Amino acid sequence: MKQRTIHLAATGARVATGAVVAAACVLGVVAAVAAPWPEVQSTSAHTTVTPVPGDALVVCNGSFRILGRDSSKAGSMYSAGAPRLRVDGAADDADATDLNMPDITGGAGAQAIIAKVKDREAPLIAASESMQLSDEDARGFAAAPCREASMRSWLVGGDVTTGASDIILLSNPGSVPATVDLSIYGEKRAASTVVVPPMTQIGVPLASVAAGERRPVIDVVSTGAPVRATLQSTLVRTLDAVGADLQDGVSGAQRDVLLLGVRSSQAADGDDSTGIVVRMLAPDADAQAVVTVRNAVSGALVDEYEVELEGAKPMEIALAGSASSAYDIEIAASEPIVAGARQTARSGSKEDFAWMLPAPELAADAPMMFSVPNGPQATLYLRNTADEPITVTIDGPDGRTVELAASASTAVPLKTGGHTLQSTGHLHAAISMQGGQGSASIAGWPLWAGAATQHPIVVRP
Repeated sequence: MKQRTIHLAATGARVATGAVVAAACVLGVVAAVAAPWPEVQSTSAHTTVTPVPGDALVVCNGSFRILGRDSSKAGSMYSAGAPRLRVDGAADDADATDLNMPDITGGAGAQAIIAKVKDREAPLIAASESMQLSDEDARGFAAAPCREASMRSWLVGGDVTTGASDIILLSNPGSVPATVDLSIYGEKRAASTVVVPPMTQIGVPLASVAAGERRPVIDVVSTGAPVRATLQSTLVRTLDAVGADLQDGVSGAQRDVLLLGVRSSQAADGDDSTGIVVRMLAPDADAQAVVTVRNAVSGALVDEYEVELEGAKPMEIALAGSASSAYDIEIAASEPIVAGARQTARSGSKEDFAWMLPAPELAADAPMMFSVPNGPQATLYLRNTADEPITVTIDGPDGRTVELAASASTAVPLKTGGHTLQSTGHLHAAISMQGGQGSASIAGWPLWAGAATQHPIVVRP
């Protein structure tokens, strides 16, 4: 009996010990589950590099071309006048080279302006050109910045209706030929190819490649060398010339488009047309777009439109009923689009027009230079699309600092000359020039960052 008792006691002790160990294991597992697990992290090696900036090279258009002044040579081009050219910034360190203009009678002024890098610093240089045309077949104010050449751009504001005379300018500032493919989007698709010799500008009448199209959009693709593509436009209604314009190319299609400082001007006869027409193209697929119109200064909502876009078919909408003012036009699309807005200035029987293109986002803390040419009063339209306030510094003939609240807009009058713009956040900007009372002069363009400006990049193995 004694041995049995001892055996039972030993067995009971082992059972008790096992229970304690099991309980401890359970508690350990629970604690392990509840406790944070160790993490294995691996940070890849990287470094931030600021590339050496490149030379700044911009192309100026030169003479404004006119078709058909000689009835025996309807396809010949003639100069309606040479522009007034401004070169601001590092003008003393810039070299200008004239481009050949073999297909225009009396043509001059097309040139490539290059500013060299100094001490690894990007040269701040800007140039612009403007002209007032007063001929029977060409009347109006036209102005534009001199811009970099590129391998691809879109021309949105073409017109081949009766009375319109549009010419595509292709300028090749390089040392090798450029083969340029023109793809025309309209009611029907068309294509054409031209070769632009080195250091040469040629003109292609829009009607020769987009005949019969009411609202063509042209995709300009270059191989061999970059070219600057510009559209020169004049319009004659009945027997009266009613406007001239210089339109740059849009760099590419995007889902969100912002057109700044688009001016409206109601007709004197009481017509509610504001003279604003928005042209859009979804080149790749059908798209739904929402067009929102806001006051360019207060940002107040004015109107909103929903638009269905058929893929590869340009369409237009007219903005009617708005008071004479300046507006920001926002377009949010389900597919990438290109767009532009045609604006009209009126004074009595006088009339002029200009196309405003999308304003790209300018990088923060990157100074850029722009030039305001001679002509009517210029206004700089600014838009902060971020959720935080930013500070914008403008240096130049009328330098100032502007505080922009989140999602706010403003307008700043500018004097003729070179200006430097820098902001603490991402910013959109555009220039509009419009004559005062009794004048029907208008021109406008967005601000683009210079190609020579280089931003830091992160390099990973």
